[in-house]
Amino acid sequence: MIRSVFAVLCFLLLHIGAQAFEILPGDSLNHQEITEQAILNATVQACRSLALTEGTNFNYPAQPFTAEGVAAACGASQSSKSFRQAITSIKLRNIRVDIRYAFKPSFHFDEEEFVQGRRVITEGMVAVKANNRMGNYETAKEKLGEIMHPLQDFYSHSNWVELGNTLPNSNLIKAETSIGNMADESRATCRSCVGDDCSNNILEDIIAGQILTSGYFGLVPFVSTKPPGKCSHGGSVDQTGKIEPTGGINKDSFQSSHGHLHTRAANLAVAATSQLLEDIRLAAGDVAFLQMVGISRGSSKALCFVTDTSKSMSDEIAVVKTVTSTIINIQVGTENEPSVYILIPFSDPGFGPIIRTTDATLFKDIVNHLTTNGGGDDEEMSLSGLQLALTSAPFNSEIFLFTDAPAKDKDLKNTVIALIERTQTVVNFMITDSVVTNRRRRRNGNQLQTRAISESDAQLYRDLAQASGGQAIEVTKTELPVAAATIVQSVSSSMVTLLQASRNPGKTDSFTFIVDETVINPTVYITGVTQQSTDSTGSLITSSETVGNFITVRLQKQVGRWAIRMASNNPYTLRVVGESSVDFLFDFVQPSQGPFGGFDALDTRPRAGFNGSLLVTISGSDSATVTEVALVESTKGSEEALGVVVSQGGGNFLVQVDVMPTVEFVVRVKGRVQGSATDFQRQSATNFRASNLTLTADSDSILTAGTMTSVPFTVASSRSDENITIRATNSRSLDSTFPAVLLVGSGSSANGSVTLLAPLSIPSGSDVILTIVAETPDGSDTNYIVLRFSVVNSLNDFTQPECQLLSMQSSCAGNCSLSAWLVSIRVTDGDSGAGVERVSLIQGTGVFNANLEAGNENVTLVSYVASCCASVMQLLVVDRVGNVGTCQFTARVSGSGTASLSFLLCLIMMGFGQLLLSEFMN
Repeated sequence: MIRSVFAVLCFLLLHIGAQAFEILPGDSLNHQEITEQAILNATVQACRSLALTEGTNFNYPAQPFTAEGVAAACGASQSSKSFRQAITSIKLRNIRVDIRYAFKPSFHFDEEEFVQGRRVITEGMVAVKANNRMGNYETAKEKLGEIMHPLQDFYSHSNWVELGNTLPNSNLIKAETSIGNMADESRATCRSCVGDDCSNNILEDIIAGQILTSGYFGLVPFVSTKPPGKCSHGGSVDQTGKIEPTGGINKDSFQSSHGHLHTRAANLAVAATSQLLEDIRLAAGDVAFLQMVGISRGSSKALCFVTDTSKSMSDEIAVVKTVTSTIINIQVGTENEPSVYILIPFSDPGFGPIIRTTDATLFKDIVNHLTTNGGGDDEEMSLSGLQLALTSAPFNSEIFLFTDAPAKDKDLKNTVIALIERTQTVVNFMITDSVVTNRRRRRNGNQLQTRAISESDAQLYRDLAQASGGQAIEVTKTELPVAAATIVQSVSSSMVTLLQASRNPGKTDSFTFIVDETVINPTVYITGVTQQSTDSTGSLITSSETVGNFITVRLQKQVGRWAIRMASNNPYTLRVVGESSVDFLFDFVQPSQGPFGGFDALDTRPRAGFNGSLLVTISGSDSATVTEVALVESTKGSEEALGVVVSQGGGNFLVQVDVMPTVEFVVRVKGRVQGSATDFQRQSATNFRASNLTLTADSDSILTAGTMTSVPFTVASSRSDENITIRATNSRSLDSTFPAVLLVGSGSSANGSVTLLAPLSIPSGSDVILTIVAETPDGSDTNYIVLRFSVVNSLNDFTQPECQLLSMQSSCAGNCSLSAWLVSIRVTDGDSGAGVERVSLIQGTGVFNANLEAGNENVTLVSYVASCCASVMQLLVVDRVGNVGTCQFTARVSGSGTASLSFLLCLIMMGFGQLLLSEFMN
């Protein structure tokens, strides 16, 4: 006996939505709003479910739901930025479908492509669930946003609403089930509209027969067509709407052909998207689902160490062990506990494997067992290790790389910079045995070691640190423990950047920043300067510390504008940080050239010298507004490009810049929180560049193991004819081919492709991050594109696990508190299924036991016993590819209750004991 609870669930979500997200008269709901509302709904349900499991109270956030309100209700206010980032990422991927797949009917349920559209959704769900199982949440989010779009379009583009349906079509997220009675290709479905009135253009026999249809769509006059008698999408750009039968049936807005049904279609789309998210939540579990959407009880950041394990690194590894132990001992159980721990060793010739865990005790044990071996006299694979870290850590993380050796893989510099820009991750280098530190030893009378990282090799690390907004800290081995103490503060969940700048060559300069009411623990980090150029004993400074080339100055909290004057001829970096709940995130976007408008998030650098756009989102406050966004030259500071800021609602702001800078820049945001007397100022730690090269690529985001995949790309240039160098690397070191050089003419483009082969041995749910870098012959200009792929080993198992009732014993009659019932169930995934992974009780208060069947790991045997006062039990069953099913059983009422006491005693003797006995006694 197996029953789906999706209909009941959907009614529940609609009921919630009617209060929190009801569309007001005159308002249209678009894909972005539908998506955000559904994510907020699903996250509330996940947090409530987790609270019930943990036996804690859950208080619903105020309505309408907001990211900040939901994060607070989940006990994770410090996650509001990562939650916002997840919502934005999913929304932008949703919007992209209209831009990248405008002419693919299956992505919009146009042209009656119901089976094909359902396949897009269900195959995408397989990838999302597999990614979640492997902890690859960034890749899961991208695919999730993509499959939400066709699911939402179904309710606007088909006649599901016109057929009188008031609940979503739950079979759209279940393969191999009936979507409904679909119209034959030759069957007429519409008549022409009368003037502008299309309210009755669907034929009566289609409505009476509950026949599914959807509109045809085409943009090209005289070429766009449709079969005779079929409905059109409709609207001014749809050329098929001018062909008999004229008009359309879409409900995209109140102004659409069937705009009078927009509210019903949009509410169904919210409920259906919530239903999709609920299925993914049940497959993943509450904790993993919440991690996917950026909600964590601790910090959203990773604690990520990339460390050289060659034989000369024993002192450095001892420091890594000490720092790890300190952070774990101090922060476990607090809001600053890292969400994930990552360790990547490297030496020569190898690097990795990556060690990634959420278990702090396990991570500490792994780090404590780190040993050094081999190497130590030559260059090491440091950038390969860093590349692996950048593709594994969550966005906006902070990475610490320990080494005393030059990089052997210097050719990865541009690839690493590309990943730094895309993930906006800060990288700090802890460098020992550089020329700087060896010179200092010699000045101090210490013996100069035989090996030293040369100036050019050290500069590579400095360049990467500067690009990310991190520090290149050059110290002796004895100084390293003091310098590494900064790591403890850096993993704070609420760390924000108030100012970040560098000067190369060094010069005397002044810098200003603002400390607002929300900022605590303001701190200044300076590298490259051996002596402080300001008075460190003033009343505004609480403490100051110098170690190697690194200076830390801790400031008193004084709200207002601050100024720092730097006087040094040596190159230096300056970073001012603090802790605050208010921060921002952003994406470079470009306006769509297609028929639907909107903006598409860039996977590349923006175009230099042309106009550009950013989508800025404020996190940590529902009342904050943005007053200024500027692109500020980061190495000289002489140029600023101010943007025009337009509020998009919900803490989102579209910023348009007339000319993108041709120099390296950072993004600075100023604004004000309602009720505050002081503006806030935040800045990106990451440095960015625009490019005169344009790089585009498009490919299905699923890699099928064992199958060669081709990723076509195009390079265009506004420069003179030249040979552009191409480098393509991927995070899994998969077999790959690509052209080393492409000849690109001035004002024209050239095409190439990257082939990837994922072996059958790679686990399903693994992600592959492909980075393609294009570089001019003189190395003065580069651009890149970063693509994420989900590896799927099989798309064949779409069947839910099943439950078979083996036996039921019941004595339920009369006084329910004196009687009990017992049920035995066999759970299986079928002969061709992947196997049952998890069986859990989601309704019922009795005693539940689940064990594998002897000799058969694909079968789980379940026993359940409960008081007759709790007469209903329900199981959640999930197989190894994430198919979700539910089983519900109800106690039978017997004709007599005379055996109830002996039945109870029998159950207690069988070992169901104390819990059940206490239940009966109450």
